[in-house]
Amino acid sequence: MKLKYTDDQRKEYLNMIDHVGQNWLHVFKGDPEFYSAAYWDLLTRIWKSGRPVRKTDALKFMIGIKSAQTAGKYLETAIEHDFIREEENPKDARSKLVTLSPETRDRLDRFFDLAVGEVRAAHQAIEELSLPLETS
Repeated sequence: MKLKYTDDQRKEYLNMIDHVGQNWLHVFKGDPEFYSAAYWDLLTRIWKSGRPVRKTDALKFMIGIKSAQTAGKYLETAIEHDFIREEENPKDARSKLVTLSPETRDRLDRFFDLAVGEVRAAHQAIEELSLPLETS
């Protein structure tokens, strides 16, 4: 496989990921308990849906968690900490809906603004470092 970028360009990418990770931690007021891929999957996919989702669907959002019981524990913890709110489903009394709390939605909106800024800055820095390598 031909390498396309220099080590310095790859390091710039890693710096961006580090900054995004630190910003993600601020979503949870610095509590490292929530610094995990499971919460990333859960919260970002609920955010992306833009509407309440069925609780059973939210469990499936955590793709790294194979056990529905374990995924349920993550979801319940997020509910207990008021990152997510649970409500009755007006269309189906057998299911519940979950949505981001207003504060979590606001924090994620601000997080994504920072993340997009980090991506843009990293892109600029990578472009400025050098042209792609032409070696194999």
